[in-house]
Amino acid sequence: MHVPDGFINAPVSVATGAVAAAAVAVSLRGARRELAGAAQGGGTGAERTAPLAGLVAAFIFAVQMLNFPVAAGTSGHLLGGALAAILVGPYTGVLCVSVVLLMQGVLFADGGLTALGVNITDMAIVTTVVAYALFRGLVKVLPRRRRSITVASFVAALVSVPAAAVTFTALYALGGTADVPIGKVFTAMVGVHVLIGIGEAAITALTVGAVIAVRPDLVYGARGLTAPLELRTSPLGAPAGEPAAVPAAATASAGEPTAVPTAAPRRSVRRVWLAGLAAAVVCAGGLSYYASTSPDGLEKVAHDQGIDAKAKDHAAKDSPLADYSVKDITDPRLAGGLAGIIGVGATLAAGTGVFLVLRRRRSAGPGEAAAPAAERPTPEQV
Repeated sequence: MHVPDGFINAPVSVATGAVAAAAVAVSLRGARRELAGAAQGGGTGAERTAPLAGLVAAFIFAVQMLNFPVAAGTSGHLLGGALAAILVGPYTGVLCVSVVLLMQGVLFADGGLTALGVNITDMAIVTTVVAYALFRGLVKVLPRRRRSITVASFVAALVSVPAAAVTFTALYALGGTADVPIGKVFTAMVGVHVLIGIGEAAITALTVGAVIAVRPDLVYGARGLTAPLELRTSPLGAPAGEPAAVPAAATASAGEPTAVPTAAPRRSVRRVWLAGLAAAVVCAGGLSYYASTSPDGLEKVAHDQGIDAKAKDHAAKDSPLADYSVKDITDPRLAGGLAGIIGVGATLAAGTGVFLVLRRRRSAGPGEAAAPAAERPTPEQV
């Protein structure tokens, strides 16, 4: 659903650029709170969440290269707003998708540069806000189980895609450059993107479910469902759930452990990070060669309805990586795979850099100490 240059007129493009800039600014502040509130079982959660947020951006970039067929002559791809919001938080999610869109526009000539505000508003802000609001509502009414997180993820992702299609239609009604009946645009856009939403929902639910299966503590949307395990021992007769204040010497002499709760040990995220990076590289560097070559939903609708009548060439059309292919490499498999790997690396570096800066500013800003765990905001407060 990357909007090219020339689809939307200058006034609306400028207005959406201002909206996108304001939303990114708000998300920067919100992401600091999400990073600071990421502790689970002790330690500084931001130390784990910052690199994971960069990985989520890289993974979304990679999976967006995997266009899947949805109808005759039409394909779709992941938008990623729902996935990012559920994994790392809504504010951080907006930043993740925005980084992806920026990398795609600057390096790969995908999505117009003058339409960057339109794309961020539509694909980063709308999808994330709609998906996370629906996700939180579903989690509150569904049973408090891990499976409920997967179900809520599926539904939220499914709805977020046609929501983005409706937003594009509204923007086109305000500033479309071609004289096209809006009713036809609305019907075509929503119809095809409901189908694309099914693919988005499946990818989102599978990914969230996979992470929950191995590390539920790393899923932002699953916080509060499970608590870190604690080892508690108490002598016979102590109230249930309350450790008895038994002197250490007495328990040691009796050969029993001291009745003091022990916090769950911190677990490294290295394996999860490496597995996610490997999946991104495989998707972008290998599986992308087999992606559908049919036009995506917006391209198909634009061609059929005449929306692209005044489309303009991308300013970066001569980029060495334009169209996700390395220039001057004749083997299409190698050219596309190498471009995908470069894109994953660039997105990972840019995303991780942004979140590491946010973490440091939150942890040790000028005249500001890191917030104690007790003062960190809960997801509901965020």
